[in-house]
Amino acid sequence: MSTMTHDGYIATLEIDEHAGIMHGRVVNAHAVLTFEGRTVKELRRAFADTITDYRDWCRQRGVEPQKPYSGTLSLRIDPVLHRRVAEKAATAGESINKFISDRLAEVA
Repeated sequence: MSTMTHDGYIATLEIDEHAGIMHGRVVNAHAVLTFEGRTVKELRRAFADTITDYRDWCRQRGVEPQKPYSGTLSLRIDPVLHRRVAEKAATAGESINKFISDRLAEVA
């Protein structure tokens, strides 16, 4: 599946060949945000407009718009696994955060 990004927001894209139009859906916002265009240029513009509209909508209602992911992840794991990860990270000369981040990057 194709994706597009704008200002930290990520959208998945689909093509409707019969209608001759491309659809996008923002995946990292709690609100349902969609957009469409007949060309890539139109699609990019519609995506940007959708994000602007979303922020305006939130501002008008006094709501904080969901921001793209911060890079902080809280994770609960079994204590035995925690110890094993800590030992592996220490052996590699890395912090636990760096060790886990590197492992996740390998599979993402």
